[in-house]
Amino acid sequence: MDRLAAHETDLTVTVNGEERRLTVDNRTSLLDLLREHLDLTGAKKGCDHGQCGACTVLLDGRRANACLVLAVTLDGSEVVTIEGLADGDDLHPVQAAFVDRDAFQCGYCTPGQICSAVGMIEEARTEGVELTDDEIRERMSGNLCRCGAYMNIVPAIADAAG
Repeated sequence: MDRLAAHETDLTVTVNGEERRLTVDNRTSLLDLLREHLDLTGAKKGCDHGQCGACTVLLDGRRANACLVLAVTLDGSEVVTIEGLADGDDLHPVQAAFVDRDAFQCGYCTPGQICSAVGMIEEARTEGVELTDDEIRERMSGNLCRCGAYMNIVPAIADAAG
């Protein structure tokens, strides 16, 4: 076995409904796998420490900061990114609500905000929690918007959850 191969792992992961077989360096994050290996650039590299939420995706149906997940842990997992939420030309209800409410400014955090909102709405439904504005703010607190578009983000999520 050559030296490089000892630091690589073969894995199979379903990304946006498509099964992908990949060989990755053991140090590759899910975010780097998406952006650099699969050309899915919707998830953004913000802080690279899991503090801003710009890289949020859905991992096996739950919200995850892609910068903190090692790709080698994903064998058999399902990942949904912002690119995989729409159904053809039909936007996901959260995406449509963000457009309707103008819930973005620069757009950098928007993919992570939307993926987080999709996961959060499902979590709340599963837990039987009513999504008040305060509850939405609390549950979305891991997703930062430097532009301050929160005034429209919260109502957009409330619309989609309703």
